[in-house]
Amino acid sequence: MPESIPPDSVGLVEPKCARFDTALTLECGRSLPSYELVYEAYGKLNAERSNAILICHALSGTHHAAGYNSPADRKPGWWEVCIGPGKPIDTNRFFVICCNNLGGCHGSTGPTTINPATGEPYGADFPIITVQDWVHSQARLADHLGIDRWAAIAGGSLGAMQALQWAIEYPHRLRHAVVIAAAPRLSAQNIAFNEVARQAIRSDPEFHSGRYQNHQVVPRRGLMLARMLGHITYLSDQAMRAKFGRDLRRGKDDFDFHYEVEFEVESYLRYQGESFVNRFDANTYLLMTKALDYFDPAAAFEGNLAKALVGVAAQFLVVAFTSDWRFSPARSREIVRALLDNDKEVSYAEIEADHGHDAFLMPVPQYLEVFRTYMDKVAAESAESGV
Repeated sequence: MPESIPPDSVGLVEPKCARFDTALTLECGRSLPSYELVYEAYGKLNAERSNAILICHALSGTHHAAGYNSPADRKPGWWEVCIGPGKPIDTNRFFVICCNNLGGCHGSTGPTTINPATGEPYGADFPIITVQDWVHSQARLADHLGIDRWAAIAGGSLGAMQALQWAIEYPHRLRHAVVIAAAPRLSAQNIAFNEVARQAIRSDPEFHSGRYQNHQVVPRRGLMLARMLGHITYLSDQAMRAKFGRDLRRGKDDFDFHYEVEFEVESYLRYQGESFVNRFDANTYLLMTKALDYFDPAAAFEGNLAKALVGVAAQFLVVAFTSDWRFSPARSREIVRALLDNDKEVSYAEIEADHGHDAFLMPVPQYLEVFRTYMDKVAAESAESGV
């Protein structure tokens, strides 16, 4: 942690845990008889309970969205750039919740959790989870916290898909949906990337059909390769060229180097893969990518997204980034068009940024300004509803 906590940080925070003993029926047809959700809270809930914001995390995210969990932390939460005093999601005005999704590996019930029916980790036996399942579990968390209606639900990437699903499933339980760097469903190319990542994990000799915990091993190489592949797709060509170019670690070609790390970009990707292995679970990665693949709210409406959004009541902010080739601006505009076809209230911003898909995590000035301006509107409405 920095020597002194920045004034625009939420500071030291502790995760909390909510337990649910009522069975949750999942979209796959199975159910969880009981489960836990770990979450963090920032800011203060007002007397009218009208200022609550739900943050939904992306594929490799966690409940730790802002601040520091201990004085030893070197890095803050994953969305520190957007959450805190004076930031777009201003914790002086909002009560902010972020939970680790079901199937996660950071405290919520998931593959690493002990299955009460067997006394062993769920592992590969953990049921398939969908975005719809996450939304239903989050609605129960809202009930647990006494929040009838969110002032806004926000997220980027897979988190944005959850915000969109919330608006469909519980139209009157949120006033605003902030959908950043998203798509209404994955393209075949995106599903293909996810499948290659899953096969890298499943083909690792230490995977043991998903029961590697019972063998006290981790499919490190497979998970590392999956992360390396994913990380390439999160960055743009411009970002990688600006950061690494074709720089060589030794300053010149070394033809006797025998395929070891030679280019700076190779070193970077290996570092990202190795560090990911130390903080993420392979079965969780399989679950999260499948949830991405399955997300398609228009599927139940003959592929017509506009029909899927007929019942939404929330106002929307949709944000896309010009260099995001994984979830391109064209995909965000599909969401905007479907909302406009239903005469829904939607604001759209296409941000010039070279960071690729990861731009929603970056301090891009235009992005932060658009986000802040919209959240000012949310805060004003929350204050009015509390009067």
